[in-house]
Amino acid sequence: MTTVTYSVPNISCGHCVHTIQTEVSDLAGVKSVKADAASKMVEIIFDAPADETKIKALMAEINYPVAA
Repeated sequence: MTTVTYSVPNISCGHCVHTIQTEVSDLAGVKSVKADAASKMVEIIFDAPADETKIKALMAEINYPVAA
């Protein structure tokens, strides 16, 4: 099991948090998604077949790209 935490500057409200948690949770292998509007951080816990490349690609696709 892998845990990653990303800075996501586009998070601005509860709707953003809900969208990220719903979309990323649907990715195969993702166990947990916790987004926080105040800190603009997202913590994701996952196993294979999910990986950071797939997660970052999905985040960009839904308009919440991970900060470099």
